[in-house]
Amino acid sequence: MTTPAEQRRQRLTGIALMCGAVAMFSCLDTTAKYLLDHMDTLQVVWARYFSAFVLSVILFNPFTRPGVLRTRRPVLQVGRSALLLLSTTVNFFALIYLQLDQALAILFSTPFIVAALSVPLLGEKVGARRWAAICVGFLGVLLVTRPGFGGIHPAAILSVISAFCYALYNIATRAVSRTDSSETSLFYTNLVGAAAMLPVLPFVWTLPKDPFIVLLMVVVGAFGALGHYLLIIAHRLAPPALLAPFIYTQLVWTGLLGFLVFADVPNQWTLAGAAIVTASGLYILYRERKVTGEAKAPVVE
Repeated sequence: MTTPAEQRRQRLTGIALMCGAVAMFSCLDTTAKYLLDHMDTLQVVWARYFSAFVLSVILFNPFTRPGVLRTRRPVLQVGRSALLLLSTTVNFFALIYLQLDQALAILFSTPFIVAALSVPLLGEKVGARRWAAICVGFLGVLLVTRPGFGGIHPAAILSVISAFCYALYNIATRAVSRTDSSETSLFYTNLVGAAAMLPVLPFVWTLPKDPFIVLLMVVVGAFGALGHYLLIIAHRLAPPALLAPFIYTQLVWTGLLGFLVFADVPNQWTLAGAAIVTASGLYILYRERKVTGEAKAPVVE
């Protein structure tokens, strides 16, 4: 039986791993945005999934652990993986024109999109308070994008599409988690992404001549795979309700990396909108915890 001191230590370790996971996702987006200046967007998407797939094979070794490949819902696994691939692709196209903090602020609308879509898709009930938080959260997104008022680049609509795809991915993941392990879902996510991008690669491939660019093509997927792996371990050590709020530390990492790598400085509209989106997301997590006893939040990328 675990002692209270051991439980506290496990939970603190889980929080640290969650913060490490979202830091990896920030590094993924930063690396991808850097690579977009040197090659086609679809080649960057392929690099992200192929290197992640190779690393997931090393981490989970399906040859000695064939159970990783067993899924009771293969169609749903492929479908949810395709949704994440689409979300990643659209988001990478958006990153060509948007700052990292702008894209992330919009993508953080995912929790309340999930809450809204769970009503028609999962038959869940959303109370008046959560509907109010959803509406306020969307106002935060509008504050970031400011459509029709000289706001950010129109590519922001791509980030909105990415957020919707990611919300559907999270709903599908919630459904498949009832039958398949997290390792199985992660493995299929990378497998489907790498396989789907392979036929596209000959049409967009450019041979990188700089060894540093080659290295970045490898680590862009490693950041994603390691981030999700840390996420899995974190959820084994601590309950989702405790871990979920720490997803928003990604805003700090993304803002810092955006400034250091691209000299991007968040403007007052992005900061205000991100604050509203974050507050709305945290309130929805709080209501989820009150209603179901277990709050869950999606993690970007």
